[in-house]
Amino acid sequence: MAGPVQSIERAAAILRLLASGPRRLGLGEVAASLGLAKGTTHGILRTLQNVDFVEQDAATGKYHLGAALLHLGTSYLDVNELRSRSINWADALAARSGEAVRLGAPLEGRVLIVHHVFRPDDTLQTLDVGALLPLHASSLGKVLLAFGSMPLEPAVKAGLEAYTRHTLVAPEGLTRALTEVRELGWAAEVQEMTMGEAGIAAPIRGHGGLVVGAIGASGTVERICDAKGVPQPALVSQVRHAAQAISRDLGAARW
Repeated sequence: MAGPVQSIERAAAILRLLASGPRRLGLGEVAASLGLAKGTTHGILRTLQNVDFVEQDAATGKYHLGAALLHLGTSYLDVNELRSRSINWADALAARSGEAVRLGAPLEGRVLIVHHVFRPDDTLQTLDVGALLPLHASSLGKVLLAFGSMPLEPAVKAGLEAYTRHTLVAPEGLTRALTEVRELGWAAEVQEMTMGEAGIAAPIRGHGGLVVGAIGASGTVERICDAKGVPQPALVSQVRHAAQAISRDLGAARW
């Protein structure tokens, strides 16, 4: 029987090292930590970077895990489990907020709606389960982009489509918005995909704290936002509470 492949063992060791702490590491730090020559280490890092398992900071030259690897690492979580763990919390959120609630998961560069609770009134509504939403123009998608569940670069390269005059189509503007999402812990869309409609979403985390999906409430701008177009704080709190409860059910520790 063939023995272990040394280059794969070394690549795995590098990935484990980068995953072991929050700070980014330089080439010399990685090589010294693993007792490898710098040339060997650089070759492996470059290969991992080519397949998006590792990313290099342009300003510092230091390395960290790539979004593609983080997404691959959450593939153990079946979408059906995500949905089953979320149903009760989604129903409760719709009842408390009076708004439609959707649960999204990453799929091939878009957001797949895996569960949809209708707004609890008598208005005509369309079931969105199975629909695919754009990442950059939806609050659910912004959450997945901001927290690394979906890589940003492919979306930018494909072109950021303008659905309304409020859609973020400039990469710089979207990058700033995603930074704010990470700082706040939730995302919003205000007439970015459909005029007159708005939404709020928060991340759902699995084991290890990795974001595996998002839950959000959506409705008319007048119900979701105040007179200045700012999302209602009470609704933001309700959405975040539901996301945290689902995350706990999925085995996420406090973050």
